[in-house]
Amino acid sequence: MFVVRNYVTMCGTVACALGIGYLMQNGPSAQRNAAQAGIDVASASEQSSVLSGLEDIVLTSATPSDAIPGNAPPVPRGVPSAVRPTDCNISARATAVPGAMARLTLKAPCNAEERVEVHHSGLTVSQMTDTSGALQMTIPALSEYAIFLISFEDETGTVATTHVSDIAKYNRVALQWQGETELQIHALEFGASYGGDGHVWDDASAQGTGDIVRLGQQGLSKTQNIEVYSFPSGASDQSGTIDLTVEAEVTEANCGHTLNVQALELLSDRRLRSRDMSLDLPDCSHAGEFLVLNNLLSDLTIAAK
Repeated sequence: MFVVRNYVTMCGTVACALGIGYLMQNGPSAQRNAAQAGIDVASASEQSSVLSGLEDIVLTSATPSDAIPGNAPPVPRGVPSAVRPTDCNISARATAVPGAMARLTLKAPCNAEERVEVHHSGLTVSQMTDTSGALQMTIPALSEYAIFLISFEDETGTVATTHVSDIAKYNRVALQWQGETELQIHALEFGASYGGDGHVWDDASAQGTGDIVRLGQQGLSKTQNIEVYSFPSGASDQSGTIDLTVEAEVTEANCGHTLNVQALELLSDRRLRSRDMSLDLPDCSHAGEFLVLNNLLSDLTIAAK
């Protein structure tokens, strides 16, 4: 039963996942790929689910057949010929930046204004290339040896890697979900009150030590969204608890549907864990209300340095 209020508290059952999200298969194959790439498998064990899928993806796109001389489609009279890229190779680069983040740069000349999905340590986020087929984004890393698999809808793609040396200084929790549902992480740092200093969420007015990063291309069908809360535990001069909750807005688009959410946590022991939850949203008479999910994310315990 849902209480008719502005906020409705839900305590769904959380199941610990045995693997991490996307591309979870062929563990031994993943270790072999990591060894071939010169990566310490013990340091990057959480990446095995990503590496296992590398054998099945085309890393560079082939030149389209209509770009081969003699195969180009006829151009209608009065319409100037379009300038076609001569090189359709897909390339990407990942660079570590402060805050245990990675900046991705993608170039795909023959994939202009196309949907692209970025996979990293179980996270998947949807983005769009620009008119030249380029994409730049900065994403919170979930492993020291960060691997990013980038794929287009035609099954072409590429891989980028980087070493995130400062990741041990951060505690990090992430949410991912599909579709237009509005999910928000709310962190109350060291006893902060809701709406006061130390209440951190995806709002420009929020004041606190940690920060929120939200990624996901709006307007795409079944877009993959992520939201990540990071706290610089390696530089904290405070001890205490950070209370974490998740809010889900009930809208006309999602009311009466089942919401599938995955949470990923990278805490002080540096082991990446995931939790899955399925939640039946209330009917459309509750549109405009929020569900407060109290047990999807574990509260953080911080010790002063």
